[in-house]
Amino acid sequence: MKRITVATALALCVALPASAQLYKWVDSNGKVHYTDRPPSGSVKSQQMREAAQPTATPTAKQAKDEAGKGEPRTLDEREQAFRKRQAEAAKAEEEQAKKDAKAKEKAEYCKRAKEALASLEIGGRQARVNEKGERYYLSDAQIAQETAKARQNVADTCN
Repeated sequence: MKRITVATALALCVALPASAQLYKWVDSNGKVHYTDRPPSGSVKSQQMREAAQPTATPTAKQAKDEAGKGEPRTLDEREQAFRKRQAEAAKAEEEQAKKDAKAKEKAEYCKRAKEALASLEIGGRQARVNEKGERYYLSDAQIAQETAKARQNVADTCN
């Protein structure tokens, strides 16, 4: 029983200074001081922390005034606001993921279009496969026509 009392007294002693005011001031020699009391005389000081005010249950008028500021007061209102923020964040994240996927897809299409154009511009024989599965070679006119289409495809896809 005595240990509980000593521990309780020790906890109270530690908790009391935590709620005190804290002042910072500089003396005439330029040395900085931190105290829990304001400095004496005309020394310029700065209040670092105010004493903790005891929290009390707000009156009906205070709750109404604060509710008008858009700050939910009840636990249910705060929970509802939290869930709303979570849903909005999830929706924004989903939209961003869609935008990223679309940009990645566009970059892949652009890459493929550039590769197709490069293979046509290299020169040499160009072979294709018809619907019967037979290989045939393009003429110079067909290669020029496909090169023009590939350039247009690159211009449309990569911009």
